[in-house]
Amino acid sequence: MAIRKAVKGTAVLASGCLVAFYGLTQLTEYRKKQVMKLEDCMSARSNTLPSRQAQLTALRNNQEFDVLVVGGGATGSGCALDAVTRNLKTALVERDDFSSGTSSRSTKLIHGGVRYLQKAIVKLDYEQYMMVKEALHERSNLLNIAPHLTALLPIMLPIYKWWQLPYYWAGIKIYDLVAGAQCLKSSYILSKTKALELFPMLKRDKLVGAIVYYDGQHNDARMNLAIALTAARYGAAIANYTEVVHLLKRVDPQMGKERVCGARCRDVITGQEFDVRAKCVINATGPFTDALRKMDDKKNPNICQPSAGVHIVIPGYYSPDNMGLLDPATSDGRVIFFLPWEKMTIAGTTDTPTEITPHPIPMEEDINFILTEVRNYLSPDVEVRRGDVLAAWSGIRPLVTNPNSKDTQSICRNHIVHISDSGLVTIAGGKWTTYRSMAEETLDAAVKAHNLPAGPSKTVGLMLEGAKDWTPTMYIRLVQDYGLEVEVAQHLASSYGGRAYEVAKMAHVTGKRWPIVGKRLVSEFPYIESEVQYAIKEYACTAIDVIARRTRLGFLNVQAAEEALPRIVDIMGKQLTWSEQRKREELAAAKQFLYYEMGYKARSEQLTDTSEITLTPAEVGRYMKRFHKFDKENKGFITTVDVQRVLESINVYIDADTLHEILNEVDLNKNGQVEFNEFLQLMSAVKKGQVSANRLAILMKTAEQSLDQTEKPVSVDRSGGGV
Repeated sequence: MAIRKAVKGTAVLASGCLVAFYGLTQLTEYRKKQVMKLEDCMSARSNTLPSRQAQLTALRNNQEFDVLVVGGGATGSGCALDAVTRNLKTALVERDDFSSGTSSRSTKLIHGGVRYLQKAIVKLDYEQYMMVKEALHERSNLLNIAPHLTALLPIMLPIYKWWQLPYYWAGIKIYDLVAGAQCLKSSYILSKTKALELFPMLKRDKLVGAIVYYDGQHNDARMNLAIALTAARYGAAIANYTEVVHLLKRVDPQMGKERVCGARCRDVITGQEFDVRAKCVINATGPFTDALRKMDDKKNPNICQPSAGVHIVIPGYYSPDNMGLLDPATSDGRVIFFLPWEKMTIAGTTDTPTEITPHPIPMEEDINFILTEVRNYLSPDVEVRRGDVLAAWSGIRPLVTNPNSKDTQSICRNHIVHISDSGLVTIAGGKWTTYRSMAEETLDAAVKAHNLPAGPSKTVGLMLEGAKDWTPTMYIRLVQDYGLEVEVAQHLASSYGGRAYEVAKMAHVTGKRWPIVGKRLVSEFPYIESEVQYAIKEYACTAIDVIARRTRLGFLNVQAAEEALPRIVDIMGKQLTWSEQRKREELAAAKQFLYYEMGYKARSEQLTDTSEITLTPAEVGRYMKRFHKFDKENKGFITTVDVQRVLESINVYIDADTLHEILNEVDLNKNGQVEFNEFLQLMSAVKKGQVSANRLAILMKTAEQSLDQTEKPVSVDRSGGGV
């Protein structure tokens, strides 16, 4: 049976090779011509980035733009860059922040789509094959135009059945073949021993071997921002926190029909409204595509069918530093990636129908589904704990039906470009990797439909913000010239590229022997205070912009992000002259963002005053003894005073504010003290893996050991926490 499966699978894949070879013979001469025109394009680039206020003034005062793009995600920003580099007068408005939606909540991969290729071959679907081929071309281009934000990532496909080895090997080889000259590195097979050597956390039972192939990885939010900033440097007027109130229309005297000619916009921060007139309006609003389409015509049917994709972040020790993992067939037929990212491990994604909302929330059942699938591939020695989830988020993928098709119920596998009777150009669907080609296709359609004076696209090979002056070793200069920590310098180089020097110049002296400059926002992450100042130059308007998209702290560890918030708000408040009331509002809004959208709510539900205690009598006795080391008066509860007294007796000193934070994590009824029952609920949650690295639990355990053995306890600095 296994042999028949292997032969059948290999035969099907072999037939796909014919399709692959046919695709490889197709020429793309027009793209070669685009690359040759880059020199002309580069001369128009400005080194000065206008302020947000200057951008708003440009939006208000321009008599008419050629193109107005609505939406500041990857596709919208790509459209703006494509338009402005064709010498079209370009504007872009985004009602929230750049990349605040789906574009910052991806799997962080730049890929062609292995699973799409599998479907294309099995079903002999040429259209889907071409979609993969296009994505592989765009993968190569994106790695070239933003080398500081991207990296090659080997991904391991573990094999647990012998017949799967030739089947998956043939599929991955076709993936290399379709990429052609743009293949990043050739895939290869590993023995069981070598696979475990490279990925020691892998489950070894029944493991046959593994296949390793290469894709790209990027910092999605900063990539989106780089595209938008590049458009701004070329002269596009772009503004975040600027929403469309309604579309402007006029009657075309030649056609006698109403035509879209701009939009009434509102500055979300000040409430001021103004008109932005344009010959062409492009709808690039992702999941909110239908809202703008209905502004154009209330009778327009919905074409967006949103799907939620949840990701989780767990500590970096769950995966090797430079090797991802692909689960090609989960328990419900989906694909799960398990990837190193920003020195953490990211796992996802789910794919479930959802409602359209600007604030999607990761659900507990999705988090547990991902954890269960991860457990299936990791060694039993590695305990995958719910409490190790440091952050979780949900992104809405805007799947679309094609309004140009007779079958309007059929989901489009790629993207669609549609032009309404009034001239509104809509680009919807697609994937992150192909944002540039989607933008090119959209502008081609817009230029044709609106008779705009523009030539072909010039964005192939066009270097993005920060790519100039970046080298793999530039972090060394940052260390030598400015006295930054190596980890901080590496982070600045990979996040800002050649602009990292500007961030370094803003860094304050630490007053220490080393590092000389660069005060960290939190101790365990390389983000420094000067990045907050630079974020404002990059159009950050809120604290959420900084923790979520200028830095990625909110996506990596919600507890660390919450800890950094007061300092971030102070720095922004000084730069933007915020009132004390505005500072409190910013702090509250950012905490709400972390609580709901970044998984803090799911974390808090792991330990509540109704949590079940599942400890044995012996465990209860042991924890009672530990608790009484601190509760000398048998009050039934402990306070910061009790903990401080015990710590001082063993020569450990923690400031009062930190101690209050430590107890507040366990004070479930928020009465300023930790009762014995709350302590037992904590220890039960730790036992079940729902809570990990809790500071009070570690502190009390090590203090007890020190009192019993008269030894100094280990450090009780926050060790990462968990959500």
